[in-house]
Amino acid sequence: MENFLQSKLFKGIILGIAVTLILAFVFGLGVFVGSKRANFSFRWAEEYHRNFGGPQGGIFGNFMGMDREFANANGSFGQIIKIDTAGNSITINEPGNVEKNILADSDTTIVYQKKNIQLSELKINDSVVVIGEPNNSGQIHAELIRVMPAPPQPK
Repeated sequence: MENFLQSKLFKGIILGIAVTLILAFVFGLGVFVGSKRANFSFRWAEEYHRNFGGPQGGIFGNFMGMDREFANANGSFGQIIKIDTAGNSITINEPGNVEKNILADSDTTIVYQKKNIQLSELKINDSVVVIGEPNNSGQIHAELIRVMPAPPQPK
């Protein structure tokens, strides 16, 4: 029995089992990641118009006229109408009265002119440009929030 445990056949069997287990794990991981990505894409596309203020008639509404455009899914711009520092979010009003909820976290960079600021330093009616990733709840997880200076007042 001890000779068998030392033989090349036994070592080959153990190596074969280990390789099979590793390949099964990698395959399972690929299936898991692929299904998560497919689920996100499906839900995102299904909820696009409701979450991101897409064309009111749907994708093919006014197909020949083409006078409507899609909203930006990975960003937004407009004026801040609500600030929730406890929930780390702001709500902005885009042109066309489309409201978008923007989430910020510790990785979000908020810039005013040339300096970084905190979420608590934002004010209602500030004009902002947001770049980020949409989530399944129709919110944008901000990577960058840029506060635009107020336009100069006419004299």
